[in-house]
Amino acid sequence: MRILSGIQPSGKLHLGNYFGMMKPILDLQQEGEVFLFIADYHALTSVTDPRAMRQGTTDVALDFLACGLDTERTLFYRQSDIHEVTELTWLLSVVTPMGLLERCHSFKDKVAKGLPATHGLFAYPVLMAADILIMHSNMVPVGRDQKQHVEVTRDIALKFNNLYGDVFTIPEPSIREEVAVVPGTDGQKMSKSYNNTVEIFGDPKETRAAIMRIVTDSKTVADPKDPAQCNVFALFKLFATEAQREEMAARYRAGGQGYGEVKKQLFEMFDAHFAPLRQRRAELEKNLDHVQTVLRRGAERARAVAGETLRRARQAVGLE
Repeated sequence: MRILSGIQPSGKLHLGNYFGMMKPILDLQQEGEVFLFIADYHALTSVTDPRAMRQGTTDVALDFLACGLDTERTLFYRQSDIHEVTELTWLLSVVTPMGLLERCHSFKDKVAKGLPATHGLFAYPVLMAADILIMHSNMVPVGRDQKQHVEVTRDIALKFNNLYGDVFTIPEPSIREEVAVVPGTDGQKMSKSYNNTVEIFGDPKETRAAIMRIVTDSKTVADPKDPAQCNVFALFKLFATEAQREEMAARYRAGGQGYGEVKKQLFEMFDAHFAPLRQRRAELEKNLDHVQTVLRRGAERARAVAGETLRRARQAVGLE
């Protein structure tokens, strides 16, 4: 089984990124061949500062390596190092119906948030399809908000295959429902766009302050509470064992459990988990040449797969 995922270098990674995408990929390293890329082409739809792009790419690489990415099992690379992706994007574009892209909610959502309505933002799903299809991916772990883009990829691949023969593998999305949406400090989905994130490698004092700001209802300490409706509990359970979750849920329902105390426990669990990874990241940051070597070697291996797929696609449409 070949598994593929990518993440944009468009800001500091946070708990939504970690539990929604990073940890699932790290876990899947034991189950199949993993292709993981830093989606810098995609990030150009929102990142216009070249220095921020370079720093963001380095930060993503450091974060994944610090969190335990196994570069023997996983091909880790920059999207922009796989030049075949952009050519395949055009070959897919000419078979992609406009109506398919017009139905994508991501474009409308991003424009509503203030991003300019560029062709790149509109055609984003075709580039994503090229990322997936060029590596013959079987499984694509995604958040619930990205499921539609994998469905678009499937539609494009099926249309191309129907026209030109069986060139592409049809991928399946994989969504972990328990982390499909990680709430931010304001209760909305955790997102850099909403400025409601808890960074995984941020300053510990700032992280603690962010956790203590998590929005809750107005119930008093004595009041019984519903853990299923609590943003703090939603994050607490991501770190807790099953026994810890059940115990905390029972204390919520019984009353006498204050939100402030749960927030303190949440920070302690957060820090226990990420403190050793933070130290590992600091060590890696002293050897950025090693980080660049990892990405370069990953790209070399990935390009061998991408080149063969593009050759088959070019032959199928009559360019070779």
